[in-house]
Amino acid sequence: MGTGSTRAWRPAQMAEPFAREGLELEEARSAVLSRIQPLQGVETLPLLQALGRVTAAPLLAPEAVPGFSAAILDGYAVADAEEPPCSTRWQLVGRAAPGSPHPGVLAPGEAVRILTGAPLPQGAARVLAQELIELQGEAQIVLKRPCGIKRWVRGPEEETAAAQQLVGAAQRLGPSELARLASCGIATVPVRVAPRIALLITGDELVPAGQPRPAGAIWESNGTLLEALLQRLGYRVSQRLVVADDPVALRQALEALAVSADVVVSTGGVSAGDSDWIRPLLAELGQVEFWKLFLKPGRPFAFGRLDGAVNGPLPFFGLPGNPVAAAVTALQLLWPALQQLEGAEPQRLPRIQLPLARDLSRVAGRPELARGRLLVDASGGLSALVEGSQASSRIASLQNADLLLELPHDADQLPAGCLLWAQLLRLPLL
Repeated sequence: MGTGSTRAWRPAQMAEPFAREGLELEEARSAVLSRIQPLQGVETLPLLQALGRVTAAPLLAPEAVPGFSAAILDGYAVADAEEPPCSTRWQLVGRAAPGSPHPGVLAPGEAVRILTGAPLPQGAARVLAQELIELQGEAQIVLKRPCGIKRWVRGPEEETAAAQQLVGAAQRLGPSELARLASCGIATVPVRVAPRIALLITGDELVPAGQPRPAGAIWESNGTLLEALLQRLGYRVSQRLVVADDPVALRQALEALAVSADVVVSTGGVSAGDSDWIRPLLAELGQVEFWKLFLKPGRPFAFGRLDGAVNGPLPFFGLPGNPVAAAVTALQLLWPALQQLEGAEPQRLPRIQLPLARDLSRVAGRPELARGRLLVDASGGLSALVEGSQASSRIASLQNADLLLELPHDADQLPAGCLLWAQLLRLPLL
């Protein structure tokens, strides 16, 4: 922590070319993405290590899968192409199981006991479900009930044909994509390099969790919140620093982080107070593209670039100091940028319209993203519930939140039942 002459130094006063109310969220998102270029570089990873990563090229099936006709259910394979009548008899000549096909050629009047997934014997045309068959003696079966026209056979290209595209380029890999690749014999995948994220937490008042807290201090939580949130989204923080509100120390931290990162993210120190150094430092070390959002929570937000990095200028995100505002703006603006850095089309949180479960009062002025829960009534109807304090400093408002409810800037009284757009916070599993 700096003292004395360190605190006396201040960057040159910035002009204020930014709108007083700040940019609307959509405008800010467009401005961010228009300045983000995908990172260059590819690495090849084993399947499980590639979970959540973005493909660098289309992935094609090396051969047809399963590559053979197979039984869909347990039963008996027969050569009859047409539906056989009841009381038809066949002679049992063998057995087929997954991994253990019947070696011979099936002739008319012959049958092979077959298990689900087993290759269909050569000459077989259909599988008769075992529930329809009566075993007579040890080597003869008879059809006791009509079998219908369905053949219960899976084709050799049911999953894929040879050279068919399994996963496109610039697609994020989830469990289902990885499973499909594995089912086609693919063990490694080329993926785009992931952005190296440097996280800078600022504030004189911050004390690490687990240490005694002096009077007026608070335990530092933004670092934990943001790093955990980024991990949930599939990203790793490569560096994390906590620095006091000292302009010299902050400048040194920004310069150091820029050397080995692809994007630098700070939280705190981005407003217009006496100890808010991040924005003027960004102006000296690079450029402030915009400052302030017409949004609640999240007005004090800065986006720009840091110069002097080894690989050229890199994007900078100055998130608010209040934890809820930091998390909300990270989802709205940082997350799309990280996706674009990986070369993927940025995906946003899914939106649906929901009725309010209860009346809601608020102070009109800025659009608001309120944290809420998704309610399901006895008949399956959905509604959105907002309750408790929505203060941007109150981390508890994030707990158990299913959605961010979009409240219009000019609305102060919202009655129960009114329809509002909601951004869903629960990410897909597959």
